[in-house]
Amino acid sequence: MTGWTREEIAARAALDIPDGAYVNLGIGQPERVADLIPAGREIILHSENGILGMGASPAPGDTDMELINAGKKPVTLVPGGAFFHHADSFAMIRGGHIDVCILGAFEVTCAGDIANWSSGGNAAPAVGGAMDLVAGAREVRVIMSHRTASGHPKLVETLTLPATGLGVVKRIYTELAVLDPAGDGFRLVELGPDVDLPALERATGAPILAS
Repeated sequence: MTGWTREEIAARAALDIPDGAYVNLGIGQPERVADLIPAGREIILHSENGILGMGASPAPGDTDMELINAGKKPVTLVPGGAFFHHADSFAMIRGGHIDVCILGAFEVTCAGDIANWSSGGNAAPAVGGAMDLVAGAREVRVIMSHRTASGHPKLVETLTLPATGLGVVKRIYTELAVLDPAGDGFRLVELGPDVDLPALERATGAPILAS
């Protein structure tokens, strides 16, 4: 199977964001979405550390380490962008003012449950803003690899890790497919390049509901 590259996954996720949406991007793979917003579309990016109007990654040589996102990566600011206290940033999240949040995940179930933090191994030792985001954002989407490094499915029927939120994920983007949790399985929206349905079914820990 070929599937999408990381950049192509992020671009596919960016394509689904409606014009004028206020969007929070999680740490890691979701950060790539900021660089791949479709031309002519205005999407207002929000960061938990207190930015509204976050832009793409800076050009080489233009990095300012005083201007970073919640993942401590250098970013830019679009005209009209603003800075504020992180408590105000979380008030925006908790107040339901974020239209879409795009998170990474360790596991997502076909019921829309998500686990995206762990205290074990090399993982970040806390959940960060994810629990606020899954509770406060109007829609939660996920960018993730389809399987673990050892080949086990990350799209499953039941979580094995601590839950970040239950029944919250509306759409998932992996290198193999775009899928929507549908309760009794994952509804197929789009297959990645050179990926067929039997291969997707073998890589997934829950039924695939194909159109």
